[in-house]
Amino acid sequence: MASPIQIRTLDVIGDPEIQSLSDILIDCVEGGASVSFMLPISRAKAETFWRSSAESAARKERVLLVAEDAQGKIIGTVSLVWAPQENQPHRGEVAKMLVHRAARGQGVGAALLTAAERYAAEAGKTLLVLDTVTNTEAYRLYARNGWQRCGEIPNYALWPDGKPCPTTVFFKAVRGETKTS
Repeated sequence: MASPIQIRTLDVIGDPEIQSLSDILIDCVEGGASVSFMLPISRAKAETFWRSSAESAARKERVLLVAEDAQGKIIGTVSLVWAPQENQPHRGEVAKMLVHRAARGQGVGAALLTAAERYAAEAGKTLLVLDTVTNTEAYRLYARNGWQRCGEIPNYALWPDGKPCPTTVFFKAVRGETKTS
């Protein structure tokens, strides 16, 4: 039996994908996620973010992965952002791990995280980093999946309602081979 959740890379990012990704971003921010945006978040702001991300992906600076339900609807996403520094060809950052609230509790986040780690290793990366709000479900997901906690930074960002929140920095070694070219 096929898994009801399918993970794929977005090789082509057109208007339908921008709309779906914007729906998820808006839902997450409206649900209280501290993911760089404040309330109220407009559709235009969400679309601008995803269009910029699509341009970055086209330049091979990042990879966008999506989770789809059994009907092919995008229900979650995660980005792998490659380190631009010349002395860090082995490193990437996990960013914008977003799961629509209606799809939470179904293993979508874990499937996206596993796929991101596998993709990074296949791309030759050996180290991934991320930061997440302390003591959230995302924090627990990373800890359960072998990510190492570096520490907490108080008052690092704001919740969408404007209150300060801490972040925790994590890293994980993946089994890629360093590529220097």
